[in-house]
Amino acid sequence: MQRFVIKSTIYQYDSVEELPEKEQELVRLARESAQRAYTPYSGFRVGAALLLQNGSIITGNNQENAAYPSGSCAERTALFYANSVNPDSPVEVMAIAAIKKNGEPVDKPVYPCGACRQVMIESEIRYGVDQRVIFTGKDKIMAVASVKDILPLWFDNKFPDPGHV
Repeated sequence: MQRFVIKSTIYQYDSVEELPEKEQELVRLARESAQRAYTPYSGFRVGAALLLQNGSIITGNNQENAAYPSGSCAERTALFYANSVNPDSPVEVMAIAAIKKNGEPVDKPVYPCGACRQVMIESEIRYGVDQRVIFTGKDKIMAVASVKDILPLWFDNKFPDPGHV
């Protein structure tokens, strides 16, 4: 038997003001985007804001559907749109925010689902560029330098020998 240890580095900030100005703007835009989410079933509104290497900023939000699997999360909505209009520019930073029904940010940082993590890692692999991800709550902010920190055992085109263990 072999034993592998997987380590991730996660950064914690006590407020959004601790982030660089550009990232503070992404958090603000992610929260604004969450306000526009279509969530008639869950009421859980999530927004994402992406800073692309070319300087463009793309936002997206979750879009629900009565046939639940037909909806889309904020992260995937933003990434797919960014890749469709800026196919040659990788994502440098993604900020994710969720808001309560009263419009206030949720208390704890919100993290992407498994499907979104897979799409996010595909973006990193596609461009060969690590993507910083910021997870926001009302005050507490968490961040990782790469999607690999939140999905260390990813599926890619090298399966069944991905070489990342």
